[in-house]
Amino acid sequence: MNKLFTIDPRTRDVIVSESAIDSTAIILIERIPRNENELLYQAVKTLSLITKSSPIDLKLFNSMDKVCQLIYN
Repeated sequence: MNKLFTIDPRTRDVIVSESAIDSTAIILIERIPRNENELLYQAVKTLSLITKSSPIDLKLFNSMDKVCQLIYN
């Protein structure tokens, strides 16, 4: 299962989900308030910024995703 990260723009919580590689189903794991893990929030924010760049740098995206995974674990 792959962990997926996003930020809720309304609450600024980090939303952690998971999905199997061969599936389109996404399962919510938890919501983490920004004030409980500022480091994870900033990492996910950076990951989100990378996805908005054109063209997307997949090597950079994958590296930042690993950082998010490490901070979360």
